[in-house]
Amino acid sequence: MSSPGTLTAKQPPAADRVYTHVKRGVLERRYEGGTLLTEGELAEAVGVSRTPVREALLRLEVEGLIRLYPKKGALVLPVSAQEIADVVETRLLVEEHAARKAVPAPAGLVERLEELLARQKQQAADGDLAGAAVTDRCFHAEIVRSGGNEILSRLYDQLRDRQLRMGVAIMHSHPDRIAKTLVEHEEILEALRSGDAEAAVGIVRRHVGWFSHLARGEVR
Repeated sequence: MSSPGTLTAKQPPAADRVYTHVKRGVLERRYEGGTLLTEGELAEAVGVSRTPVREALLRLEVEGLIRLYPKKGALVLPVSAQEIADVVETRLLVEEHAARKAVPAPAGLVERLEELLARQKQQAADGDLAGAAVTDRCFHAEIVRSGGNEILSRLYDQLRDRQLRMGVAIMHSHPDRIAKTLVEHEEILEALRSGDAEAAVGIVRRHVGWFSHLARGEVR
């Protein structure tokens, strides 16, 4: 048994390791929607027994990322048009309110958004679509958090994984979208900088609303 001071003692519990491995695989689209994952394969991939695999899969089923089929395994659920529509509707409610509330924007918020935008531009240039999707999510979450409403921030955080998964999928399907996203983030930032609440809300509505056209099949 390793002593508490060694690196191995700090390794997360087996179920947490499986949970992280599968979740990352789903969110980054290494495990595409429609993939059937078996307990044996996952146990081998992470180097654990089947018991923690079961525990991890139950958690992921609750989060709506997979569906368990006894004796068969876990099906990675595809992102549905309804899910995109529901996420967009919730995002618009929260983000339009947050953009209005963020004006006048404190200097700390503007600096943080500038930092995130620069990072996203670099990730886009490097072709790191998963990284760019994470930074995209952080950019919007920063505006929501700036309002100081803990309940809204928590609600928004609950959408986090669904947004990331959609974001990565969309960037792969619509590679031209990343350039438009960067321009629109720049516009949101400029509206907040200049104290124009209505312009900020209008850009957010257009920026987030694009996904609803995608859900209805209007974007190819």
